[in-house]
Amino acid sequence: MGLFNIGSLVLGLVAWVLPIINLLKYRNKTQNSWPMRSILSLSACGIAIYFQVIYNHYLVKIEDWSALMDTTGAVNFVAGVLLVVTILLNGITLVMYTKDRGKKTKKVL
Repeated sequence: MGLFNIGSLVLGLVAWVLPIINLLKYRNKTQNSWPMRSILSLSACGIAIYFQVIYNHYLVKIEDWSALMDTTGAVNFVAGVLLVVTILLNGITLVMYTKDRGKKTKKVL
């Protein structure tokens, strides 16, 4: 069950790295795979949070109340930070790429 914590950490990092890659590749105008990386990023964030829910359920199931009471506050805080930062990074990516698309559309018209 401890693998859920490791998996959650790895997926949380993936959720942040993918939109950062999108932002770093923004200068490459032929780059069209940013929507896929954004979807994967949001999916990784959701799965990372779900892994923590599974782990908390495991702690309830084995009745390890002290571990649950010690970690619940930190898990809630970190899950919130993961969610907010992932949404912000993907939102910035969306704005950057759609702003560029809007300029191209206006030039054609």
